[in-house]
Amino acid sequence: MKDSEKIGLIGGGQMGEALVRGMINSGLVQPAQIMVAEPDAGRRDFLAATYGIKVTDEAQTICDFSSVLILAIKPQIMQPVLGQYKPFVNGSHLVISIAAGIPIATIEQGIGKQRIIRVMPNTPALVLAGASALSPNGQASPEDLELGMEIFSAIGICVHLPETLLDAVTGLSGSGPGYVFTFIDAMIDGGVLAGIPRPVARQLVLQTVYGSAKLALETGKSPADLKAMVTSPGGTTIAGIHELETGGLRGTVMAAVDRAGKRSKELGA
Repeated sequence: MKDSEKIGLIGGGQMGEALVRGMINSGLVQPAQIMVAEPDAGRRDFLAATYGIKVTDEAQTICDFSSVLILAIKPQIMQPVLGQYKPFVNGSHLVISIAAGIPIATIEQGIGKQRIIRVMPNTPALVLAGASALSPNGQASPEDLELGMEIFSAIGICVHLPETLLDAVTGLSGSGPGYVFTFIDAMIDGGVLAGIPRPVARQLVLQTVYGSAKLALETGKSPADLKAMVTSPGGTTIAGIHELETGGLRGTVMAAVDRAGKRSKELGA
């Protein structure tokens, strides 16, 4: 990223803070290159003191400061925020939205046909282990796309997909942590059912899930191959997997991803 680039985050909540921390920790930008617009004075003070960044509660101030504006706000307040910022956004700004389910067309209606990138991150970005997918509009340049990839790679991994797939991404990786946490909770309860104290069950399950994901990432092997490594003929693992299959785990998970993606599309409409 060029030293002349200045990043303005509209919204200083958890995802906004994750982006600030990721960009600074990765060395992508210096704190002086970041400003956050946040209505809560206490939150502004916290962000300024913690990260050494600039803060404001004025739309014109952050627009005058920034070359990149990141809409780190909830979908429910997108329309009034776009109305507030429209007078100050112009062709010199790259606008990036992380509001789930809000299509690029809606943002264009709110602020005009600016250079816009829509991004779907997920909550593991809070620990800089997120998975994000982004899609630019027709006004965004290849350089804009590269810059967007740089920013969101600072909080995990980032992929480029057509906007038609971003609702599916919402159902998969956007909502995915919720599915994983539900599975983790069920595994802990299973340990308790088998007689293991809950704190110990929690420790064992969290490390098992973490280690399994790490093994898949670092070996590059398919989940089917990794499953085969731990599944002995007539053994304990295949007995447990048989119960999961009998209960319809695979089909239920697939249906959950599909339903969440459809719900994202409904909310966007």
